Amino acid sequence: MSVHKNKNTSILLIYTGGTIGMIKNSETGALEAFDFQHLLMHVPDLKNLDCSISSIQFDPPMDSSAMGPDSWQKIVKVIAENYSLYDGFVVLHGTDTMAFTASALSFMLENLNKPVILTGSQLPIGMLRTDGKENLVTAIEIAAAKENDMPVVPEVCIFFENDLLRGNRTSKTNADNFNAFHSYNYPVLAHAGISINYDTVQIYHPVSRKPLKPHYLLDRNIAILKLFPGISPQVIESILNIPGLKGVVMETFGSGNAPSDDWFLAMLKEAVDRGLVIVNVTQCRAGSVEMHRYETGYKLLEAGVVSGYDSTTECAVTKLMFLFGHGLTPNEVKEHMNCSLIGEVTIPENIYH
Repeated sequence: MSVHKNKNTSILLIYTGGTIGMIKNSETGALEAFDFQHLLMHVPDLKNLDCSISSIQFDPPMDSSAMGPDSWQKIVKVIAENYSLYDGFVVLHGTDTMAFTASALSFMLENLNKPVILTGSQLPIGMLRTDGKENLVTAIEIAAAKENDMPVVPEVCIFFENDLLRGNRTSKTNADNFNAFHSYNYPVLAHAGISINYDTVQIYHPVSRKPLKPHYLLDRNIAILKLFPGISPQVIESILNIPGLKGVVMETFGSGNAPSDDWFLAMLKEAVDRGLVIVNVTQCRAGSVEMHRYETGYKLLEAGVVSGYDSTTECAVTKLMFLFGHGLTPNEVKEHMNCSLIGEVTIPENIYH
């Protein structure tokens, strides 16, 4: 694949916070966020990239554990306001909730046809062995890459430790290693070795070029229910009866299995009947929910639980926030959960009902 660099290509760097933007104070030894206006001084390699780079910085920078719908809206607003001015966007973000942000942005940036690449680091950019410089430089290269004057990767992605991953298919799986993110149910979109090799078949390409349609409406009335052996009726009941709750991502065993106790199934059915949308995702890192496969899963289907297929928990949570945020009814939300809106799930050709 012939990917060319163009000195006229412009990239907007959006620094939200996180480890990558830290540098050690020589006097106190404490890690502090540095001003990204001085980025070239700290990462001189950027001067060798054949593109122009501008930056916008959150003030104050945010730890990723503090990121959420308000922050996602802020990122979307920055991208929407600058969309016509830049060829691609690189979002620097803390690693802990990066997969949630990437999933949310994939839904909130409707008709996206430019790269939005999230990256960060496990070590601050000012440290000797940092992974931040390589992640940053390569993310910018990917955001600037074009073929036939069209962006190579016109979707929301995460780049980390040599791999480009679809944002809404990715989870953070390691707190210590540089190789911190994986996409278990969807192939890597590109691998950066001596050169960057793109798997163009797997990259999402919009059917038609439409104006970007940014979305800002999200509903936080979502919960995660992680099942475990011996879970008590009180735990299930308390979660399903949270005031104002609209959607639950239920993390089940294996291919979507759960206890078949009468009390458990009755609680689920009662919650579904009053309008709660319960989405079944697996606790396993890889694989898909197949509720027709075993009797225990089939009973969930009969209770009105919706399959999350091979969705990550991060994606299921943000998708529910997005759908309910736009005023959809529970039945409409269920229909959209049974669709792949932006490549976030693999829907089997034959869906068992």
